[in-house]
Amino acid sequence: MSNTKVRKIAAALAMLSVGCGIAHAGDGSEGESENFFRLGGYVRGWSAFNLQDIPETEANDRGKLSMLRGSLLLDADARTGPIKWKAVGRLDREYKTDYLKDLEDLRKTNGTTGGDASSILDNYNQSELREFWGEFKVGERATFRLGKQQIVWGESDFFHAMDVVHGYDLSWRLFFEGENEEWRKPLWLASMKLDVPEADGELHAYVRPGLDRCKDIGNTYDIQGGRWFFQPYRGFDLTAVTTLDCDHPEGDKDDVTGGIRWSGLAGPLNYSLAYIKTFAADPVANSVFAPYKQAPDGPLFDLIHPMIDVLGATVSGYSAPLDAVLSAEIAYTIDQPYNVGTGALTAPARGAAAGLGLGGIRNKDTVTTMLRADKNLHFERLLGTNRPSFSSVQLFDTWVKDFRKSDDLVRLFAYGSPLSEHNTILTAFTVLNYRGDTINPGFAIGFDLTHGGGFAIPSLDLALGDNWRAKIEADLFWNSGSTKTLFDPDPKVQLFGYFARNNQLTFRLTRQF
Repeated sequence: MSNTKVRKIAAALAMLSVGCGIAHAGDGSEGESENFFRLGGYVRGWSAFNLQDIPETEANDRGKLSMLRGSLLLDADARTGPIKWKAVGRLDREYKTDYLKDLEDLRKTNGTTGGDASSILDNYNQSELREFWGEFKVGERATFRLGKQQIVWGESDFFHAMDVVHGYDLSWRLFFEGENEEWRKPLWLASMKLDVPEADGELHAYVRPGLDRCKDIGNTYDIQGGRWFFQPYRGFDLTAVTTLDCDHPEGDKDDVTGGIRWSGLAGPLNYSLAYIKTFAADPVANSVFAPYKQAPDGPLFDLIHPMIDVLGATVSGYSAPLDAVLSAEIAYTIDQPYNVGTGALTAPARGAAAGLGLGGIRNKDTVTTMLRADKNLHFERLLGTNRPSFSSVQLFDTWVKDFRKSDDLVRLFAYGSPLSEHNTILTAFTVLNYRGDTINPGFAIGFDLTHGGGFAIPSLDLALGDNWRAKIEADLFWNSGSTKTLFDPDPKVQLFGYFARNNQLTFRLTRQF
């Protein structure tokens, strides 16, 4: 461990000890000082089956078991005097199904078992301390939390506008529904909340001192050729030709980041204003053909997460005429990075290798907006539900400012599909409740209004007694085009084309304790 990191850890521990001393000297109520310890958690198992034949493999994959996964999560809460403690750890293990064996063999056939990944399971098996923090009050208004934690700012569910403090681990599952808290990647932070009752609001600020691992930065995708790599790259290990660079001058994981948010009430409306300095969630390729700031270490390109600045605002309130809660969210991102180079990879002898997004990086200010309506629908008589059914509709748009077609921006590296000035997604979901909320069918649907394609997710959530929970869902996709051959992009392929022929049926069983 470097001396710099040791000093940062020592400083964090010093902050905690000083804060504890201040909190101990403050006026904590007697109830807040009672010591306790609680341990809970769950044991969870997943299984998933392919509903379609995967074109990358020779065998027919329809009906094959694509995932068999187990997790153990331990969640501990405690109080020692004025300090509240939280620790969450999770162990994840997978069985190598025949389908995963086929993908692993395909990696060996095309010679792309990259990095240190001797097994395709290295991308899925994990053991980590997800959260570990101490929280204490200073006076009556300020609350400090120090340690590994999660901060959620924003209003959207399926897609994220202002919820950009953390990246998400999307390597072992990319689409099926779940709790964002489970997929979000916690960070080592020092955060503070300050109540300001005179202004009907709260100030929330955090500092990330740069103690996190490289793998904790940005979104993590299944680029090692696994079941959720985008078509047609399943069975192709991209780490054979790239490295993840977290020391890049525009995206150094050791740099300090942070944010500040004000949330409050203005008459009947809830609102918030925020500024966040963080890392771009999706990585971009720093190519050997057009290096960005510095030459990459990888043989073809490095993946980097450049730093961005985000200005955001949210507003929500109840509409009596619609009997619904209406919400809006906007995030203005300064210097959002995009790769350059549509189409297939151009040979270096013909000039700049501009295809597949390997023609460099260009920054564009981007505006992300979300409009949402939440409403309870009364299906009691029509469908026999035992209570009103919570439903939500969200319209999500990403607008690239100062967009010029001549910039030749791509939607995603390794694809040659051109980026559009606007990318607009419409989603909706509803949940029905039967037998005292023990049987809960649900349905979610989404449409790419810009490029075509979409998804549908029918599901059934079951409460089996006090401790057991089960869920069944199907993840179904349709698209307006799909790429059939490696490095031979179809310009029509956009978001839902990445999921072509990857419909899944997923089962989840949980034992809570």
